[in-house]
Amino acid sequence: MDWSIQEIARIAGTTSRTLRHYDEIGLLKPSRIAHNGYRHYDQQSLVQLQRILLLRELGLGLSGIAEVLGNESDAATALSSHLKWLRQEQDRLNRQIMSVQNTIEAVKEGAELMAENMFDGFDHTQYKEEVEERWGKDAYASSDAWWRGMDGAEKTAWKQRSQQLGSDWIRAAGKGLAPGSDEAQDLARRQVEWLRGIPGTPAAAPGGDVKGYVLGLGEMYVADPRFSANYGGESGAAFVRDALRVYAEANL
Repeated sequence: MDWSIQEIARIAGTTSRTLRHYDEIGLLKPSRIAHNGYRHYDQQSLVQLQRILLLRELGLGLSGIAEVLGNESDAATALSSHLKWLRQEQDRLNRQIMSVQNTIEAVKEGAELMAENMFDGFDHTQYKEEVEERWGKDAYASSDAWWRGMDGAEKTAWKQRSQQLGSDWIRAAGKGLAPGSDEAQDLARRQVEWLRGIPGTPAAAPGGDVKGYVLGLGEMYVADPRFSANYGGESGAAFVRDALRVYAEANL
């Protein structure tokens, strides 16, 4: 069984033009071309498209997505990591929905608004307890103040820098480089410099245990799917961890 490009575009909520572009750049090839020139897609193609759309939700660009798909050939394993992230997002969105519903009901009934219940699931403080447990309350307070103090352009620039670093790691892992190679070690240096630029982290604090912090983060990148997704999955995150370990042992 297969589906035409128009059917897939409608089902997936995308456009035929987008699917043709994915074909042109080698991201999603049709399973067959009909005699009339129309592209058709089978079930395997649908799985590939689902993975592409999920990776786009994670903020990866098309080049980064291509590298992830190339490195993670086992679709079931890769989708399991995506599923963990989706469930976390589902929980956050459910909390947002409940908050808004409660606010609507309170406004309609003229009831008193409960401020502590109105913003559940909305801001970037969702990792507050985790950060404080790992690195202390001062670490969270400093990084939170730093983030809130930036304007929109500064936040966008910082996010772009982070995404570029993630894409560069994925590209390097896709090449099969050794963690101790010059290119991998240059990326590790950039990663540590990036971490040093975030106030409140041990990497930025005077006298902080930078080496221990970097080594611990490397392990967390592999263990936590929220972070491994930034590096193309568990195998990509393992490459980052190993490169950071080599760099930390030699330079920190």
